Amino acid sequence: MVTATELSDLVRPGMRVALGDGCGTPLSLHGPLSRAAEGKAVRLVLGWMPGLAPDLDPAAFADIRVLMGGPGVRGMVEAGQAHVVPCRLSAVPALMAGALKPDLLVATLVRGPDGLHLGAEASYLRGIVDAGVPVAAVVSTAAPFAEVGPPIPEEQVTVLGETDAPPIEIPDATPTPADEIVARHVAGLVPEGARVQVGPGRLAQAMVGALEVPVRIDSGLLPDPVVDLDAKGLLLDDPVAAYLCGTRRLYEWADGRRILHPVEVTHDMGRLSAAGAPPLIGLNAALEIDLDGQVNVEGVGRASAGMIGGHPDFCAAGVRGSGLSVIAMPSTVKERPTLVERLSRPVTTASHDVEIVVTDRGVADLRGLDRAERRSALLELWGGEFRAAS
Repeated sequence: MVTATELSDLVRPGMRVALGDGCGTPLSLHGPLSRAAEGKAVRLVLGWMPGLAPDLDPAAFADIRVLMGGPGVRGMVEAGQAHVVPCRLSAVPALMAGALKPDLLVATLVRGPDGLHLGAEASYLRGIVDAGVPVAAVVSTAAPFAEVGPPIPEEQVTVLGETDAPPIEIPDATPTPADEIVARHVAGLVPEGARVQVGPGRLAQAMVGALEVPVRIDSGLLPDPVVDLDAKGLLLDDPVAAYLCGTRRLYEWADGRRILHPVEVTHDMGRLSAAGAPPLIGLNAALEIDLDGQVNVEGVGRASAGMIGGHPDFCAAGVRGSGLSVIAMPSTVKERPTLVERLSRPVTTASHDVEIVVTDRGVADLRGLDRAERRSALLELWGGEFRAAS
């Protein structure tokens, strides 16, 4: 058990605290951290929160900055209790070293054969650790040991307790008929031996599941269907990822495989688009795309349903190298076209970083087209249907 008293000496007035994110966020420390922060004008930094966080009390903090998003922060963002900082994931390490540098990292660690390591994510947390920021940790006996890199110095860590709870589980969602059609179209674009990148969500899982040729996974996150790829003999080499996102099946499969790297590696443009490397096929979803091919993944209207994350990083890398930048999406959601005259939110990914658009109606190849031709290709893909600006 962890109490607020144990954290109170570490959480000082006015400090900035970074909370470990991803499926490995330290749920058992959310409540104690909130109680330890009360009345101390503590500022909190949150990343990707894919699971609910009912014990994290936004009222306990003087300021909350959200660098990505997810169900764990959606309520506080929509209620105006937290501020979303628009940034691509590759830029987060710079923010954490500068404008949002934390005084304390609160995270889940695992004990590997050589010492303490990050668990289900390396992400930008490794950069915080390497900068010498003190770590308040719960040590998990159920999280996988999958991080690449040296152990965290023991003197840098205050262990507050242990947990046998596994990382948050994000079960596979049943794909819709439209998802399955999109996934089949996408599978035809992926050559044997390519590196494949996917984002979070139901459609991304369907796309990985539809692959029929041997591939490598080089991605921001690693979803459950990668285990099936391996079982089918279609996974080449160990994956490269910053986060694990799935169920216990994935976490058990990943345990002992050194596959989790920091964002500085996974989202490095030079590495992703290096000459001579296998082509990178970026498979990214979208909430909306406009007539010029600009993409929104952050939300529709007031709903904060998405996040920037690595979307613009991998789209740009796919365009720059020998691979492809693919945007995959259903042609309609709730009977409304996903092709729009004007995006509901600011542009997440620029049109010049979009090469192929795939829907359940087919494929539009935008490479080499001028602006007018791109518009025509997108309108043809959607059968002339689009949502007009209100």
